[in-house]
Amino acid sequence: MTDTLNPSVDDFAAMLEDSFSATSPLEGTVVKGKIIGIENDLAIVDVGLKTEGRVAMREFQTPGEELKLGVGDEVEVFLERIENAMGEAVLSRDKARREEAWVRLEGSLEANERVDGVIFGRVKGGFTVDLGGAVAFLPGSQVDVRPIRDVTPLMNITQPFQILKMDKRRGNIVVSRRAILEESRAEQRAELVQNLAEGQTVEGVVKNITDYGAFVDLGGIDGLLHVTDISWKRVNHPSDVLTVGETRQVQIIKINPETQRISLGMKQLESDPWEGVGEEFPVGKRVEGQVTNITDYGAFVELREGIEGLVHVSEMSWTKKNVHPGKILSTTETITVEVLDVDPSRRRISLGLKQTQDNPWESFSEKFPRDTEIEGEVKNITEFGLFIGLDGDVDGMVHLSDLDWSRSGEEALADYNKGDMVKAVVLDVDLEKERISLGIKQLTPDPMESATGLRRGGTVTCEVTGVQEGGLEVKIADSDLDAFIRRGDLARDRSEQRPERFAVGEKVDARVTQLDKANRKVTLSIKALEIAEEKAAVEQYGSSDSGASLGDILGAALNKAQDDE
Repeated sequence: MTDTLNPSVDDFAAMLEDSFSATSPLEGTVVKGKIIGIENDLAIVDVGLKTEGRVAMREFQTPGEELKLGVGDEVEVFLERIENAMGEAVLSRDKARREEAWVRLEGSLEANERVDGVIFGRVKGGFTVDLGGAVAFLPGSQVDVRPIRDVTPLMNITQPFQILKMDKRRGNIVVSRRAILEESRAEQRAELVQNLAEGQTVEGVVKNITDYGAFVDLGGIDGLLHVTDISWKRVNHPSDVLTVGETRQVQIIKINPETQRISLGMKQLESDPWEGVGEEFPVGKRVEGQVTNITDYGAFVELREGIEGLVHVSEMSWTKKNVHPGKILSTTETITVEVLDVDPSRRRISLGLKQTQDNPWESFSEKFPRDTEIEGEVKNITEFGLFIGLDGDVDGMVHLSDLDWSRSGEEALADYNKGDMVKAVVLDVDLEKERISLGIKQLTPDPMESATGLRRGGTVTCEVTGVQEGGLEVKIADSDLDAFIRRGDLARDRSEQRPERFAVGEKVDARVTQLDKANRKVTLSIKALEIAEEKAAVEQYGSSDSGASLGDILGAALNKAQDDE
């Protein structure tokens, strides 16, 4: 056990340290002192206490300024401790400057005042700035109004900054140099704008060129010269007319007092070429012009200086419908066009190229009137017909329904191949819709019109082409018409309604019971013919009421028919 009346060496040292750490009202404050000596880059400072303190000379150095400090100079330092274990006061000039700076900077932030500082170092994302003792962060985006590649000329010089944010607890200060520049620039811009007026002609220097126009320096303030206001002529790109650094006369078109944006124009200094354009280029007039630009939707043609019209792709060719304008026309080419429409208020002229050429559908119609037989190559086969190439680089279409009289369109279509030469008949030419209708089946007479006896109630002779359980397949004589006689129509007598009684190739007579020309359907019946013949025989040779049997009557009719032969 340690004897409390005789403390050890360690206990004595602890008690000594505790005596040194006794809190004084001056500790933790900024006090004034005098330099009484300088030794080995250390300033010996007397702050009026029983001991002096030592402060590194570098702490008195201000970035960007030469250190001027000597014996006898009064300085302010931060008193951290009155006496340490070495018997010296613990002093700090850095902390004194920092305390002073924070108080001053908080006041500047509250009053929204500028503060002076010096950029002295680089850090990630920006720079460090000394604000008279407090170190602030300057983000790279806040250095200037435009990105700066080399910041070296801005370092180690005193310049104004705007405080954006302060957090004393964390010791963070964020400043901006850009805000100062923008403010002064806005003041300068406002002063310059007051001396400008809409309609005024001024000189400016082309500062920058973009795809949509050029920025012109009017002596400290920029105005935008839009590409559409450079010339009355079409300008593909501002660099085709302007170069950076050249001086140009421009007119002030508009000044926005709120945003202080200035719109400029060059073409406004010249007379408007669109005045009287309606009388110069009336609808229907044919004129020569030079192709100046080709787009996906058409070509622009200059009719004279400053006047352009558009030939829409649909007005370029009668026959080339889905072709890029660049495959029909080329820039700088001189062509003849027809004026289709003029709209001076919108500064638009619609032109037509195909109108200066013969309409191939009109020419075809005159050369090949309806019912004319023509010949052409099968250009394309679709699900609804054939397209045939004709004179004048036009196509005619044969619809499925006009391929064959007796077969379906789908069946007939299988007979044709692309590249085949075929003959057809002109059915119709629609000039408005630019369509030519052709027919192949019309090359031969309609079998429904030419077949002998083919009328409802008429009698036709048929050849059996097939024997089915449900009836007979037959072909009507002197035609390509096929028909089907149902089992129930093979005979009047039910016992005779047997298809196997007939043979392929056998000729039979039948009565036409139904004729649908629209759907090309013929219904035949042997039974109906027998009933009709029996009725006629009864009317001619007597009736059952006369005492004669039906067999006698039919026998008499048969005998008469043989005698007539």
